[in-house]
Amino acid sequence: MFSGFKDFVMRGNVIDLAVALVLGLAFAAVVTSFVTDILTPLLGLLGVPKFDDVKTTLDSGATINWGLFLNALIAFLIVALVIYFMVVVPMNRLKGPAAVETKACTECTSEIPLGAKRCPMCTAPQAAG
Repeated sequence: MFSGFKDFVMRGNVIDLAVALVLGLAFAAVVTSFVTDILTPLLGLLGVPKFDDVKTTLDSGATINWGLFLNALIAFLIVALVIYFMVVVPMNRLKGPAAVETKACTECTSEIPLGAKRCPMCTAPQAAG
């Protein structure tokens, strides 16, 4: 029983996932600090109030700290932008354009997309698939 668990944990993808999680948490802490300690005070220079202090107090005495939510939202957007431009865009460039499956036209033998209903070269009708 324990040997199966050991095999599961020692597989490469589980360890890679654990390393990615730790790095992601560290990166999130850096971004949160950037938003709350650098970006928010800079926005204060533009006349935007410090988000930490923006809150609404209800008649019942409950406080809605929506400024803290704005800080979290800004941090999320920064993380999303960084992930998109530092991970997604380079990976898409490395992959190159997606390969389109093709087949030969039944009339002119030109290469056409697999789902084509007509050949773009000779306009002959094509069988589905």
